[in-house]
Amino acid sequence: MSQSTVTLVVTLLAVLFGAAAGLFIMQISRAVAEIPPEDRRYKDPPPLGFRLLWWPIQWCSYPLARIVSQEATDRLPIRLRKAGLEFGLNAPQFVAGRLMWGLVAAGVAVGVLKLLGQGPAGDFGAERYWQVGIVGALCGWGYFHIWLKDRIALRRRELQKTLPFMLDLITLCVEAGLNLQGAFNQAVEKGPHGILRDEIQRVLRDVRNGKARAEALRGMSERLQEASVTTFVTAMVQAERVGMNLGPALRAQADQRRSERFLRAEKLAMEAPVKLLFPLIAFIFPCTFIVLFFPIAVQFMSMGL
Repeated sequence: MSQSTVTLVVTLLAVLFGAAAGLFIMQISRAVAEIPPEDRRYKDPPPLGFRLLWWPIQWCSYPLARIVSQEATDRLPIRLRKAGLEFGLNAPQFVAGRLMWGLVAAGVAVGVLKLLGQGPAGDFGAERYWQVGIVGALCGWGYFHIWLKDRIALRRRELQKTLPFMLDLITLCVEAGLNLQGAFNQAVEKGPHGILRDEIQRVLRDVRNGKARAEALRGMSERLQEASVTTFVTAMVQAERVGMNLGPALRAQADQRRSERFLRAEKLAMEAPVKLLFPLIAFIFPCTFIVLFFPIAVQFMSMGL
């Protein structure tokens, strides 16, 4: 084959490759242009891990919206609502974030293995790279499941901690002559910052926008999914429906929540010795035995025994 023929073939291949790359970029840009912009003026900022990769997450969440259900009664939207991310992330964006961070973790794991392969250990095979990449992707995918679970548990502990104090504050306001809405306003102004204060503030905002107070309270109960809050809301709705005095009902609820908090603290105190048993046997006892028996062993060795 002559030199001119080889040059012509290489030129044609380069032109075909450039055309294919241009068509691919055109399709990608068209797909990105079809993604509708999201109006986030009235939404909370997403968590830091999602903000770092927000544009790829937003692009990936659009096709995932057809697969991931966004119904409010499904499991993932309920978990996001319980974690306080209802106005920060939707279900497709959360799944897209897990996918993106799975890919990032896989790339980091393969990169670290590549750096280790340049050392004395030598290069690793392609099979090992695939294995490490899959493990890294699984770790990146599973991390946000653990993170969401821990966030829900943290908010639940905060809610259980602040609920008795807020109920005491609402009870004092009602017994002083305020109605329930006025007591809620005082709880928002004077109460501690946290999840319960934000939820009561949302109840007041819903009532000002025209929603019935009983319906707004039930909405708070559905968002929090906490038995103590559900009991409190049910008692308030029933008391208002039959026209009974709210003071005794609120006082009973506050006393009950305070007793439950004391019982939870007592339970955790009883569980502490059991949880300390394994580290005591695995770590503290061996160190103690080494400190005690090392001088004896050295003395025996010096005596030739």
